[in-house]
Amino acid sequence: MNNQITNTSDSGHMNNSNKAEMEARILAQALPFMQRYAGKSVVIKYGGHAMGDENLSHAFCSDVALIKQSGVNPIVVHGGGPQIAAMLERMGIKSEFKGGLRVTDRQTVEVVEMVLAGSINKSIVASMNSQGARAVGLCGKDGNMVLVEKATRTIVDPDSNIESVVDLGFVGEPKNVDREVLDMVIRSGLIPVIAPVSFGADGNTYNVNADTFAGAISGALDTTRLLFLTDVPGVLDKQGSLIKELSVSQALSLIEDGTISDGMIPKVETCIQAIEKGVEGVVILNGKRPHAVLLELFTEHGAGTLIVK
Repeated sequence: MNNQITNTSDSGHMNNSNKAEMEARILAQALPFMQRYAGKSVVIKYGGHAMGDENLSHAFCSDVALIKQSGVNPIVVHGGGPQIAAMLERMGIKSEFKGGLRVTDRQTVEVVEMVLAGSINKSIVASMNSQGARAVGLCGKDGNMVLVEKATRTIVDPDSNIESVVDLGFVGEPKNVDREVLDMVIRSGLIPVIAPVSFGADGNTYNVNADTFAGAISGALDTTRLLFLTDVPGVLDKQGSLIKELSVSQALSLIEDGTISDGMIPKVETCIQAIEKGVEGVVILNGKRPHAVLLELFTEHGAGTLIVK
């Protein structure tokens, strides 16, 4: 009996010892990457679909808190498309789509602001703060951080092949980013969590695509990395395998030959625009993969597709 107890105890000690060794190895491997990004800023675009799972959402906020503690300055820009759609439905507000784009009237933009700058923004901030971080919720309106201009889109009628300009209502595109508020927040040791709602020069409130908004913020801050959390692993080749790294010219070639298609095209184009504005590298990765951000920043192989100049 005594022998059995001793053996069990030894086995438990070995398991704990192995676990400690494994954790030490992981830390040792991560350390050079932590040093590489120390003191630098990283913008993370946190998407509506990645936010839908409570466990993943909790893990994401915990990871961002850890990134901040490791000496990196994370800036989070979040979307909320599915949550906006659910609220519009609950309030009985019908959405009109033209050329696959949501037309945002005054009533809709009020709901967008309520959901994005209100409930979603504050729930992310609360979750991060519960993990020991110090996050603060902002939107593009704060300190006139992001001024936008009204967005228009040209669509082609598939039957007549005639082009027409679509009025999307209160949908905006970033025109100017004033980094003063963000610099102040970062210097204070806080994590900015930003909703993509902004003023236009006409004083109206505009909804901005979160990818475009994150790209504009990242470009204005000359960040080391811009991470797009999506629901796909990254850019795939024609065989469906992940492409680990692309230059801007390679990415443009893949759009031209149809390898990059559909919804991935505007995402890659946003990556290219951010690089042209001064971002060192942009990564498209799967936000539904646990700890995707940590894997991307602090491991050798990363977790998605890196696009560089």
